[in-house]
Amino acid sequence: MNDLFGKALLNYQQQAGNQELITWTSLTEEDPVPLSYFFRGFEKMPTIEKKALQLASGKVLDIGCGSGSHSLYLQNEKGLDVTGIDRSQGAIDVAKMRGVKKTRCQSIMELSGEKYDTLLLLMNGIGIAQNFKGVVPLLSHLKTLLHPEGEILVDSSDLIYLFPEEEQLDWQMADSYYGELDYGIRFADEEQEFPWLYLDYNHLETAANLTQLHCEKVLEGPNYDFLARLTAMEY
Repeated sequence: MNDLFGKALLNYQQQAGNQELITWTSLTEEDPVPLSYFFRGFEKMPTIEKKALQLASGKVLDIGCGSGSHSLYLQNEKGLDVTGIDRSQGAIDVAKMRGVKKTRCQSIMELSGEKYDTLLLLMNGIGIAQNFKGVVPLLSHLKTLLHPEGEILVDSSDLIYLFPEEEQLDWQMADSYYGELDYGIRFADEEQEFPWLYLDYNHLETAANLTQLHCEKVLEGPNYDFLARLTAMEY
């Protein structure tokens, strides 16, 4: 795997400055993101992320932990048992350097035989499903990692606002899903593109119900984003 994101995080960790990660999608133009953004403390996090961290409890798995900012808050400020997991070796190396005590460098789909009270998928963590067809298999797998009373906390954004009204109607009739994108990043003259998913709440709720998970919207953000909590259905 071309670990360009991990390389960028390591570069900033070793010599913090004004480095930027250039991002774009098949729907949006290039956007420079300061690498310092991925190292922010709790006070600089968006309200949705703060709410998720406040709700997290018990044994926590921080999925797609990146540089470990969420894990560090839960570990150091709330005293929780947290494991950060990420496919990026560079990200895991940085998380360790910053003090995250428990880390795993692997795909969440490869993890089995463990149970957690809280599964975190922040910063549009549902994107790891890559496309809408991947959401149900992902949620089904996550359910196997939950204690019976556990919860999945996930945020995402509804990208329908990027389309004119007439196209919004067309998307409602289409077989494909408008939130399926190609996501690109550039750092140090290297580029990488990969499939990524932004999911609206209604589609998340539908997928959750198909996996016998109850879905509730906890909070809405200012940019068509939301935080949702998924829990096992009671019978």
